Amino acid sequence: MSNLRIIAFENCKELGEKIDSHLKRLTKSNDTYTINVVCSRFNNGEGKLYISESIREKDLYILSDVGNYSISYDFYGSKHNMAPDEHYQDIKRVISATNGRFSKMTVIMPLLYQSRQHRRKERESLDCALALQELERLGVNNIITFDCHDPNVSNAIPNLPFENVFATETIIKEIFKQEDINKDHLLTISPDMGAMERARYYAEILSCDVGLFYKRRDLSKLIDGKNPVVEHVYLGKNPKDVTVFVIDDMIASGGSMLDVATELKKRGAKKVILVATFALFTAGIEKFQKAYEKGLFDRLYTTNLTYIPKEIKEKEWLQEVDCSEQLARIILEHSQNGKIDEVQIQDEQKLRNDIKVKLGEKE
Repeated sequence: MSNLRIIAFENCKELGEKIDSHLKRLTKSNDTYTINVVCSRFNNGEGKLYISESIREKDLYILSDVGNYSISYDFYGSKHNMAPDEHYQDIKRVISATNGRFSKMTVIMPLLYQSRQHRRKERESLDCALALQELERLGVNNIITFDCHDPNVSNAIPNLPFENVFATETIIKEIFKQEDINKDHLLTISPDMGAMERARYYAEILSCDVGLFYKRRDLSKLIDGKNPVVEHVYLGKNPKDVTVFVIDDMIASGGSMLDVATELKKRGAKKVILVATFALFTAGIEKFQKAYEKGLFDRLYTTNLTYIPKEIKEKEWLQEVDCSEQLARIILEHSQNGKIDEVQIQDEQKLRNDIKVKLGEKE
């Protein structure tokens, strides 16, 4: 058995178990790759962490879902759900508990900690950059994340490898399993300027056109820290009688996604399929349910890279995409060769070939 070991926190226990299963299959091994850690809390909120076995000279991969809000502990006699800050603090605890005895250490945060606070204006904090720099100082050798809100935040750590992976191929494969796709009636849409590169990549894979909605905001008002959107201006091909994919990195309340879906239906779109790497659903479940019942969208595809409550998973309009095999292959390739490019190149090329075959059958 290799020196590869995975420390998967409770916040991503199910994902960690699936990755371990894939690694066993890929390496034809019966031995587990996971190491158990015990995270305990005192009633005043302070914590400590214990690693259950030796990690001396191991190639460690620390896997944490900092967006999981289902983990709780007793805090002064009341139930307290852990926030991203606390999950990130546990990552630092496990690094401290290793006492520097590992061979290499890679931190995998599928949902990058503080990724939405990646730049600052005037007197704002720059949380994501500070966290990355802190991990570098603590001795981390690599950082792997998925669909980073803004990959340019990696400029904060120019000497530390920062791998921004996309789940695009895995998501598209699932879409082709579930949907009837016709290449002549297909369009990808970016719901705003920030998601344009993402939507363009989907369009290149699917060999279709791409469109964009521009959010016109009222700069004289500030609501919940943002200037409210007053109009969605569309730029692109007419979506009438077309299957449209609306692409974004994450859904929080999902208001913008639903606004775009509404505008597309007004313009005569045949089907509206929403795609987001991370479905956070900090609010808005009722809105999504009502929008689905009104026929404003047909399905939402999202990954299992961050926590989704069971009651949401069971919604008929949500399709969860399992990325555990992709992540297992990335970990294995990274451990063996120190890079992950080959996995991504192979996945993209295979997907392009599969799409040509499947779309060709529908011509």
